[in-house]
Amino acid sequence: MAEETKAPEASGSETRPAERPAERSSDSRPERSDRDRGPRGPRPGGPGGREGGRKYFRRKKVCKFCTEKIEAINYKDVRLLAGFVAESGKIVPRRLTGVCTPHQRRLSAAIKQARNIALLPFAGRAQ
Repeated sequence: MAEETKAPEASGSETRPAERPAERSSDSRPERSDRDRGPRGPRPGGPGGREGGRKYFRRKKVCKFCTEKIEAINYKDVRLLAGFVAESGKIVPRRLTGVCTPHQRRLSAAIKQARNIALLPFAGRAQ
């Protein structure tokens, strides 16, 4: 009789794990577009991720110099150049500012000229 009571328990426990994968079908997963996946797969906190990260829409960056039709980037225009220099004194890369490649080249040359004649600092504030 001991064998009979063990057999139904074993068959009952075998059916439970088999039911769980049936509950998790591929239809229950949220659909993800190619935009959500990066070169290394989806980001855990990014858009479409399951973790509770920030959900925001990143707008495509547009070159400030192209939109405002600024022809020449002058090294004497310190206010304009200071917006493209970080607090530490580094030139901000174009992937962060959204400036196009030709304007970024002219911008970095103008910043370097302004540094050489002491209009802009080489380094940020010392603490």
